Amino acid sequence: MQQFPQRVAACVQPVLRARRCRPSLKPVGFALVALAATTGLADAAGYGLREQSASAIGNAFAGAAADAEDLTYMFSNPAGLTRQSGSQIVGVSTVVVPQLRFHDAEGSTSGGVPISGNQGGQNVGEAALIPAFYGLWDLQQAFDLQQNIKLGLGVNVPYGVETDYRDDWVGRYYAQHSRVMAIDVNPALAWEVVDGVSVAAGLQVQYIDARLTNAIDFGTIAGVQPGQHDGRGKVSGDDIGYGYTLGFLWEPWSGTRFGAGFRSAVHHTLEGDANFETGGAVGNAVANARGAFRDTGARTNLTTPETVNFGARHQLTPEVAVMANAEWTRWSRFHDLTIKYDNANQPNTVTQDDWTDTWFLALGATWRPDEAWGLRGGVAWDQDPTSDSRRTPRIPTDNRWWLSLGTTWKPLENLTLDAGYTHVFFEDASINLDSSGAGNQYRGNLTGSVEAAADIFALQARWVF
Repeated sequence: MQQFPQRVAACVQPVLRARRCRPSLKPVGFALVALAATTGLADAAGYGLREQSASAIGNAFAGAAADAEDLTYMFSNPAGLTRQSGSQIVGVSTVVVPQLRFHDAEGSTSGGVPISGNQGGQNVGEAALIPAFYGLWDLQQAFDLQQNIKLGLGVNVPYGVETDYRDDWVGRYYAQHSRVMAIDVNPALAWEVVDGVSVAAGLQVQYIDARLTNAIDFGTIAGVQPGQHDGRGKVSGDDIGYGYTLGFLWEPWSGTRFGAGFRSAVHHTLEGDANFETGGAVGNAVANARGAFRDTGARTNLTTPETVNFGARHQLTPEVAVMANAEWTRWSRFHDLTIKYDNANQPNTVTQDDWTDTWFLALGATWRPDEAWGLRGGVAWDQDPTSDSRRTPRIPTDNRWWLSLGTTWKPLENLTLDAGYTHVFFEDASINLDSSGAGNQYRGNLTGSVEAAADIFALQARWVF
C-alpha cells in the first residue's frame, strides 16, 4: 500500500510549467509564439523539427553545414554567415500537413480485462504553421572593416510535436493530447580568419512549452469495473534554458566547401501544475482515501539534445552544384523522465524512455540556369530514436525518408524568394507497451501499428539592404 501513490502518479507523464520564466520571453517576440502555437507531427527524429529554411528544405537539407547559400543556413552552421554580403532580413513560413493513423490497436488492463474504445481517429497528427526569422548585420560593410565579420540572429522552432487522439480511444490511459514546442533565439558572430576559413560562435536562448493529457483508469485502481470509471490528468508547463552554437567553414579551392556546425544541449527545469479530474464517485473515493489526484505543483528536468552537422558542397559546372550532409543527434539524453510533486502523497516517479542517438543523411543538387532562377532537389534518411517496446502514442513514429524539391527566384537585385516542398515517408511503426513496464501498471497493455506521412510546404523571402 505504501507504493500506491507512486503507481497512480505515473498515470500522468508530465512536462511541466514554470510561470516564473514566462515574462522573460517578451524580448524574443510573442508574435512568434502565437504563430507557432500548433507544432504538428515532428517531421524529424524524436520531437525535432527542420522547418528553419525553405531553401534548405528544397535540397532535403543536403549540404546544410557547407552550402551557406543564404542567411537561413546559420542554423546548421553559423560560420556560413561570412559568405553573406550586406545587411539583410529573411522570413520563413512553413506549413506541415501530417497524416497519422493508429490501427489494429488492442488494450487490456494489468488484470487482463479488455479495454474498449476506438482507434484514436482518422488523423491524430495536427497541421501546423511554423515560422522562422533571421537578421544579419554586415559589420565589415557597416564599419568599413578589413576583416570579414558578420553578426547574425536566428529565431526558429527546432523542436515540437502535437498529437491528438479521441478521448475514448483504446490507448487513452497512455495519451490523449500531447503538445511540445521549443523556440530558439540564436545570435551568432562569424569571422573569416584567413581567406577561405571561417569560424563562428553563438548563444542559444531556448523557450520550451508543453501540455500533456491522458485518461486515468480509476476502475482498475479501485478494483471496481476496470476501464469503466475514467478520470483525466493534465500537465502543462514552460521554461527557458541556455546553450551555445559553434561553426567552421573551409573552402580549400573555389567551388568546394566543407563545413561543421555544433548546437549544444540545453538543460531545462520545468515547473508547473498537474491537474486532475476524478470523473465520479469511484475516482473521488480513491482521491479522498489516498490524498492523491489533487491539483498540485510539480517539476521535472528535460534536456534538448546536442547536434553535430557535417556538410560538403561542390560546384560541378557553372550551373550545377552537388551537396551532402550528415547530422548526429544525441537523443540518448532522453533515457527517463523523473517527476517530483509538491503533494507529498505522490512521490517521485520515473518513466523509462531509453532513446538512442540518431543520424540524418542527405544528398542533393541545385541547378542554376541563370542568376534569377534556380531549381533544387534532394533525398534524405532520418533515423528514429525510439524502439517498439518503448515507443508511446505521444510520439509514435519510426524511421523516415525525405523527398524534396525547391526553387529560387530573384525578381529584384535585393529580393530573393524561395519555395520548398518535401514529402516524408514514415516506416510503419509498432507499439508494444506492457503493464509491467515502469509506470504502466494502471495504464495497462497496448499494442498496435501506426501509419504516417507528412507534406511540408515552405516559403521564404530575403531582403538585402
